Amino acid sequence: MQVKELVSFLNHIAPFSYQESYDNSGLLVGDPNNEIKGVLVALDCIESVVDEAILHGANVIVTHHPIIFKGLRRITGANYVERTVLKAIKNDISLIAIHTNLDNVHFGVNHIISEKLGLKNCKILSPKAATNFKLAVFAPQTHADLLREAMAKAGAGHIGDYDFCSFSSEGEGRFRPGADASPFLGKSGELEVVKEVKIEVIVSEHALNAVLHSMKATHPYEEIAYDVIGLTNTNEYIGSGMIGTLENGMEVMEFLNFLKKTFHCGTVRYTHPTKSVVKTIAVCGGSGSFLLKDAIRAKADVFITGDFKYHEFFDAEDHLMIADIGHFESEQYTSEWLVAQMKKKFTNFAVRLTSVNTNPINYL
Repeated sequence: MQVKELVSFLNHIAPFSYQESYDNSGLLVGDPNNEIKGVLVALDCIESVVDEAILHGANVIVTHHPIIFKGLRRITGANYVERTVLKAIKNDISLIAIHTNLDNVHFGVNHIISEKLGLKNCKILSPKAATNFKLAVFAPQTHADLLREAMAKAGAGHIGDYDFCSFSSEGEGRFRPGADASPFLGKSGELEVVKEVKIEVIVSEHALNAVLHSMKATHPYEEIAYDVIGLTNTNEYIGSGMIGTLENGMEVMEFLNFLKKTFHCGTVRYTHPTKSVVKTIAVCGGSGSFLLKDAIRAKADVFITGDFKYHEFFDAEDHLMIADIGHFESEQYTSEWLVAQMKKKFTNFAVRLTSVNTNPINYL
């Protein structure tokens, strides 16, 4: 197993193309061709986590937060970021981050939080637009099934819990091969009329190149007629935050105590409760204050996240209750989920969850 194969798997579960523009997910340190001896998973990559990897013989560390976030202009060991990177390089340890791309996929960070809370009927709180394309390709009827299957296997036609989705319409294709052409059908210089099928599929941004490659490799024509059209529709399965409902409403203080216990919070900072019983819950792992208006618009009773600033709490304006449980606390279960996903996929190297508590915040 090479490091690049693990990176490819992580890209499959949370495509790196879905990370925010400010982010730095992916392989940050190390040779992609290195053989994997063991993997350590943590929320953050700090010096003590690298020490733990060395202790257990792991040469890959996968974290949610990227240790290299802002640009590094030098690596002299002057701060914890530089020291962590130096130690990883000296010990030939690869560092991989899977950050906002995991925040933005349906079964990522926010779904993990929602599951811990027992939320039902979950959906993305703020879906992203323009992440899908429509691919339309024209082909002879004899090869339509082959093309549908090849494109689907490459990633086309995935809509929510459905796959192999496509639409086909029949018509006539007309063309005249030139003198230097080597046509699959027809003869040079003669007009050819062929019964063709127009196949239309939805393709996510991250899968487009693979689907086009598969389509071209399968298509019998020397010159292929096809359209790739960018869609402005919102993608209900990609975006920020999540909203769902409790199976049974809970009295507000009972819910806050349940929240504190579930996420092992040192404290929960919350605004004035607007309801005595809460049921509709919005969540965002990490720093989610930017989604407050979306949570209000979605008529959430509670918005759970971390890192709210003092004046931002006023913005709730009694539309809902903000519950700030802390950045680390909201994302802590992400590491366990990543370990489980990797253990299901790979059996030829050990995957270990860190024993280091990387939360820099303590509570009295």
